[in-house]
Amino acid sequence: MSKVYAHRDLKICSKDCLCLFVCPTSATNNETGQIDKDTCIGCGACASACPAHAITLLPRKLPPEQAKNEEVLNALKIVITNKIKELTTLRNLIELEEDEIKKKLYQAMYHSFKVIVEDLYRESGYMTLESKKSQEFLTELSHENSDKKDIIKSLLTTE
Repeated sequence: MSKVYAHRDLKICSKDCLCLFVCPTSATNNETGQIDKDTCIGCGACASACPAHAITLLPRKLPPEQAKNEEVLNALKIVITNKIKELTTLRNLIELEEDEIKKKLYQAMYHSFKVIVEDLYRESGYMTLESKKSQEFLTELSHENSDKKDIIKSLLTTE
């Protein structure tokens, strides 16, 4: 099995379906927009053919989490907290703004800040099921949410 597989970002996919024609294993599904990770052989033909650059090759096994010292983690928490406050402000501006151009600007900024927060969380050791912090968080969550215990357990055992 290949060390990589194709992943399509549905937010930027132009639905031109060139990936369907070049995929040697028919791993792409036009109805759902997903690429079957198990069927994909990681050849990259779909990624090369995609005019929207919506398909990238991802590793099947993620590298181990990098250790971060407490000073770095604390700094990341401060930046995340500030960005979340800015997101709240932008959401309020979007709701109150009557000028469509300004509203679109605020929406673009909101989306950009959300991506930054996701990246900062990922750098803090969250956002991947393999990370130690995510595993600890899910374990704690399973104790607090007995009705979701089976779902959380399946996430904890995902390889």
